[in-house]
Amino acid sequence: MLDYNVRRGKMNRGLSVIDVFKSLKEGNELSNDEVFLACALGWCIEWLQAYFLVHDDIMDQSHTRRGRPCWFRLPKVGMIAINDGVILRNQIFRILKKHFKGKPYYTDLLDLFNEVEFQTASGQMIDLITTLEGEKDLSKYSLSTYRRIVEYKAAYYSFYLPVASAMLMAGENLVNHTDMKNVLVEMAIYHQVKDDFLDCFGDPEVTGKIGTDIEDFKCSWLVVKALERADDSQKKLLYENYGKADRACIAKVKELYKTLDIQGAFAEFERENYEKITKQVEAHRCKAVQAIWRRYTGGSRGGDLI
Repeated sequence: MLDYNVRRGKMNRGLSVIDVFKSLKEGNELSNDEVFLACALGWCIEWLQAYFLVHDDIMDQSHTRRGRPCWFRLPKVGMIAINDGVILRNQIFRILKKHFKGKPYYTDLLDLFNEVEFQTASGQMIDLITTLEGEKDLSKYSLSTYRRIVEYKAAYYSFYLPVASAMLMAGENLVNHTDMKNVLVEMAIYHQVKDDFLDCFGDPEVTGKIGTDIEDFKCSWLVVKALERADDSQKKLLYENYGKADRACIAKVKELYKTLDIQGAFAEFERENYEKITKQVEAHRCKAVQAIWRRYTGGSRGGDLI
């Protein structure tokens, strides 16, 4: 179960801990103990990611994850996956206790992981209550709603948690760095928009998953942008077809996206926001923020969350 759910993906969240910690040491070589502890913190975040994904796939009734069937889809797993998710989550605090108890920042680490888990669960709740069967209403979907979902569901655990964990390990007081959250949230939104685009237009052979945002009635950036651009007749088409698993309905939504040039809108969003965030990162002059931006972009607009 651990091999199937934890040791897959690009490990960007976990590796970001090491990147950020190295940046905070300002070129000084890390000791073996420091490398080990940074790796342990990185794995804690990867364990958290695995726990979230196992439960998220069940709630979304997804089929594939990272190029393979979702864990709960395996014949001998099924709903046992719910308990597996709990076991994954509990390993985090066992790892923290084993390797960090006695460290001056141990309590702060526990508070950080607990708070980020709460924030992420809150984001998942906001996401789910906008997609409930029988209460589907596209009029609820707006850019502000979308940003709130991404901020709580993705930004804190994918971007803030790796940075904050490394900063605590380096002896930093997080109270003195509250302003960096705004930049990290913008990074998360930038990458989530890219993820939404790939959900619709990406190749499953490359992305590793079959997109289901349309049939799941997700508050995706694409549908929010489509609602902004659509006339009354096009909105009617969206209302009639969005959130239905029927292939013909999905095809109509995708065709409307093309008619509304959502692909062009995405290209413009990607270009403008990459430049904007890069400038924010440079202006912020925080080595930790710079390190995670390099990790996710690789110095270009080619990075992603997968």
